Amino acid sequence: MSESDAAKAEPEPAQEFPLPPANLEFLIFSFKMQAEIQLGMINLGEEKDRPKPNFPLAQHSIDMLGVLQEKTRGNLTLDEQRLLENSLTELRFRYIEALKKQQ
Repeated sequence: MSESDAAKAEPEPAQEFPLPPANLEFLIFSFKMQAEIQLGMINLGEEKDRPKPNFPLAQHSIDMLGVLQEKTRGNLTLDEQRLLENSLTELRFRYIEALKKQQ
């Protein structure tokens, strides 16, 4: 069986929705969304089911963005740099606000 015959025999995996582009912007938004969920800011169900903040996990997601910032310093476009800096600033502020609410 040739390689082209094997490719024809295997069905294409069905995609229910198009995947977003694999780029830095999507990576930043992914970590940002994780941190917001971990801080209890985003509720995917009813209000009574809102998750409680998980500060260690949220801190880890924020720290991962910090690592990304450190490792990509000098290699980003101006828009990418702004998105990363603004996301980190916003998440750090929200983290502190969420901590204050818990006390």
